[in-house]
Amino acid sequence: MLNELAKEVHQNAVKHGWWEEERSFGEIIALCHSELSEALEEHRNGYKPMETYFSCSKKTKDCDTIKKQAYMCQGCENRKPEGISVELADCIIRILDYCGKEGIDIDEVIRIKHEYNKSRPYRHGGKVI
Repeated sequence: MLNELAKEVHQNAVKHGWWEEERSFGEIIALCHSELSEALEEHRNGYKPMETYFSCSKKTKDCDTIKKQAYMCQGCENRKPEGISVELADCIIRILDYCGKEGIDIDEVIRIKHEYNKSRPYRHGGKVI
């Protein structure tokens, strides 16, 4: 399931020019981290995890009200989804893009890691976080 999505995500990234130059592994990790930082900023701005809103190209009072109500502003040219869940999705998309590029069997790796995690002790031996 994720392997197919990884292929699609990577094909889309290539189609949109994001792989015209090779990226280092460090750059890929930094890009994933930046998406998580954006999710944190959404949280710090008071949004809840399930809230999705849309950025607007118009800067009117109506658009601000619409954003707060999480409805799409029909009059705007840019209806970019925003919010914690969107930034988390962006991180997953970046990870899947890399998996698609490298041919990583992410379905299998997640299954293997999940099975291992099920065998670990409670809080992995007393770790707090």
